[in-house]
Amino acid sequence: MIGTALSDLAHGFEVALQPANFLACFAGVLLGNIVGVLPGMGVMAAISILLPLTFAMPPVAAILMLSGIFYGAQYGGAICSILLNLPCHPPHAVTCLDGYPLTKQGKGGTALAITMMGGFFGASFGIVMMIFFAPLLVKAALKFGPADVCSLMLLGLLAGSTLARGSALKGIAMTTLGLLLGIFGTDVTSGYERFTFGLPELADGVEIVALALGLFGIAEFLKSVNKVEPLKGGGTSVRLRDMRPSGEDLKRSVLPILRGTLIGSLCSLIPGTGPTIASFVAYAAEKKLSRTPERFGRGAIEGVAAPETATHSSVQGDFIPTMSLGIPGDAVMALLLAALTIQGITPGPLLISQHPDIFWGLIASFWVGNILLMVLNVPLIGLWVRLLTIPYRYLYPSAMFFVCIGVYSTSSSLFQVGETLVIGLFGYLLLILGFHPAPILLGFVLGPRFEENFRRAMLLSQGDLTVFVERPISAAFLAVCALLVVGQLYMRWRRRGVLVPDGPIVMEG
Repeated sequence: MIGTALSDLAHGFEVALQPANFLACFAGVLLGNIVGVLPGMGVMAAISILLPLTFAMPPVAAILMLSGIFYGAQYGGAICSILLNLPCHPPHAVTCLDGYPLTKQGKGGTALAITMMGGFFGASFGIVMMIFFAPLLVKAALKFGPADVCSLMLLGLLAGSTLARGSALKGIAMTTLGLLLGIFGTDVTSGYERFTFGLPELADGVEIVALALGLFGIAEFLKSVNKVEPLKGGGTSVRLRDMRPSGEDLKRSVLPILRGTLIGSLCSLIPGTGPTIASFVAYAAEKKLSRTPERFGRGAIEGVAAPETATHSSVQGDFIPTMSLGIPGDAVMALLLAALTIQGITPGPLLISQHPDIFWGLIASFWVGNILLMVLNVPLIGLWVRLLTIPYRYLYPSAMFFVCIGVYSTSSSLFQVGETLVIGLFGYLLLILGFHPAPILLGFVLGPRFEENFRRAMLLSQGDLTVFVERPISAAFLAVCALLVVGQLYMRWRRRGVLVPDGPIVMEG
């Protein structure tokens, strides 16, 4: 098995190092770094804007570039958190607690060096996990029937909507909305049009590009405008010699890096958790295990090493269920899944055998991209910091212009531009009301496949719903779904104080 994996990985490096693919990977990690530095310009918005650009690209180059944006953004986010105390993106908010105090102590370069070392180690472990876990998942998934796949997708939808940030009930509501949007258009089985409202442009359904750009481009920009202030003053200079950690710092960082890697890897296997939860769990674990917890928040190097390593490990591990099962764990993975689908490739158990160049080329590109990120970040840190001085009155109109161009280029239709605007305004309203739109994309991408497998299961069982509990695999997934719902209800009940009486408990004998 190991020999086969190494042979396949060697083929992956041949694919990843082809000039066009290498250039796509380089462009992705470079853009990701820039996105990570700029607050208000999230990964979802960047991938959504660049998604139409990939339509004319070969599938391998397209997925390498979009993936590079995703994991490249993690490095840029760490730079802002440590040097400037600016949590540009959620996974790096906890890094500010100890990263910025280290900078004020003159050890910002050390914190960045430990971040890069931990990030590379965590990413490498996530890549190794993908090499060995993904084929095992594929072998198991090939034994799944329609009922099993349907139950697995239900688990992914529930986990993605309930374990993400915010209210679990709101997450389920947004996932359900995404499922409803997914059935717009012509039914592939009967040929009837559904929810088109007499508009022929909706016969093919809601465009994934319009939905993504509306929810994560226009809506996020409208939310951030006039709220994000550019950095005033000059950049922060970090010299190369400042990035050489001392022996004591290395000694303190080894175990946190190992624990952060493990926590991030475990979180990546649970749909809906993602790098944000992984980083906070890793930080909390380090503070709990530390013999001197009072150091945390005042410049403990462990408080930087563990969460940043967990972030990178989780990001790389997120690709395992997406590529091997076709089940995205979060909105970013759902968008990458949609990018492959647009290219005519269906991620799932047959991806490795039918498109080995994509699967193994992607894995090899992770190592190539992470090495590029380490090389790029050392000399360009000052440049990344100076990007924060760009006035947002220039940045946002430029981004909106590229949103319109990107949508129009997909179908040469102004209707799609109007559709994106309507979705963006609706998404902005959802954000104001406290509904995060990420689960909408998850439901939208999985909805048609969920419906297809549900119909197939009903045809094979002649309409008998008990097929979902008669098959052991399906029953196991449904049991996990039930536990997930019960666990969320229990936690919500406890937060409201229902299980904790106000007064003392009196035992009567």
